[in-house]
Amino acid sequence: MITVKRILSYLRRAADIYGMIDDGDKIAVGVSAGKDSLTLLYGLSQLRLFYPHKFELIAITIDCGFDGADFADIKNFCDRLNVEYYIIPANIKQVVFDIRREKNPCSLCSKLRHGALNKEAKKLGCNKVALGHHLDDSVETFMLNLIYESRISSFSPVTYLDRSGLTLIRPLVYAPEKDIRSFAANQNLPVIKNTCPADKKTKREDVKILLGNLSKKYKNLKYNIFSAIEKAEIDGYINSENIKMK
Repeated sequence: MITVKRILSYLRRAADIYGMIDDGDKIAVGVSAGKDSLTLLYGLSQLRLFYPHKFELIAITIDCGFDGADFADIKNFCDRLNVEYYIIPANIKQVVFDIRREKNPCSLCSKLRHGALNKEAKKLGCNKVALGHHLDDSVETFMLNLIYESRISSFSPVTYLDRSGLTLIRPLVYAPEKDIRSFAANQNLPVIKNTCPADKKTKREDVKILLGNLSKKYKNLKYNIFSAIEKAEIDGYINSENIKMK
């Protein structure tokens, strides 16, 4: 069973190594209502109780306009965590699927969602935005860029956004997806099923399946790829083997 203590250990490791959290930060957690963002929100709500740098926390959901979206359980969850929750309506579904009719909708959808999230976070006085990307996401992004774009690249654990003045952080970057999945199930987090018509039909899903199949033969494959990203210090990653944790 994956405990809160395990999730907190991942969060604190990332926060300490990358200096993700400073005194006085106001952090907006982007809550998609999936297992990753809800685990991140829960973990950060507990971390703020004892972390040496004091910070504020809010949660923001961008309602993309898909049918059947009901965030009442998420609101109740945030109330229990004593975290302010904001639901921001957006016509992203209409733009991406009805007007543009994108054949590969994920890139545009991501840009629109993140743009709306950053705009609202700035409006609410936040200086940082936290996203729920984890270790597997880092590896999958690396493989996507390698296979489809001939690039050695992944997302960065910390990114300063010049245009908005916000800093983007990914505190779950050391957490394997299997641990997050187990934690979300054990804690009965109010996960909402993804209703996007492109769900499970993307290049990322193909790469996830590829890595899953390879991992059956090479047990430490994902960890080895992630370690290689760190050792090469790709896109702002730090070789954590050279860092002594307190």
